[in-house]
Amino acid sequence: MVDEMSPLAFNVQPAVLLAKELEAGRLNPRQPLPSESHLQQQYGGSRGTVRAAIRALRDRGMVVTFTGRGNYVVDRP
Repeated sequence: MVDEMSPLAFNVQPAVLLAKELEAGRLNPRQPLPSESHLQQQYGGSRGTVRAAIRALRDRGMVVTFTGRGNYVVDRP
């Protein structure tokens, strides 16, 4: 859930939380991420916030996006 009192920006908080889930292995490699609407409900942000979080994870190489198919967890080395 996005913490309004946190010093982290709103669009950074879901990325941090989702990255922790990926690092903990709660989402397996090649598994699709939950939908944007599901993540929006889970973390309490706007759709733009969720998209920014996914973009941040993609920039870190943690997820890959396939147009028309969604976002997937990348294989861990």
